[in-house]
Amino acid sequence: MPMNDECRRLLRRIQEVEFIAVELNLYLDTHPNDTRAIVEYNRVHDELMQLAAQYDRSCGPHMGFGHSRNIGNTWLWAEQPWPWEM
Repeated sequence: MPMNDECRRLLRRIQEVEFIAVELNLYLDTHPNDTRAIVEYNRVHDELMQLAAQYDRSCGPHMGFGHSRNIGNTWLWAEQPWPWEM
């Protein structure tokens, strides 16, 4: 499927939002009680999922960061064992 201007625009926005999601993820790893950052992470996650679904429908499959929505007011990732602790 050839990439048209709309697909390029969507892909660019997905890349921007993925970058934000990764940065928030890294920040929350060291600031797990920052509820404003958790709210922002969840907003970014929702936007990313909408963009990815739109891209999938219009341009083909896509997968990236921000797939897991945080539940509650603590950063669950930081509360779980690290891979080397399992």
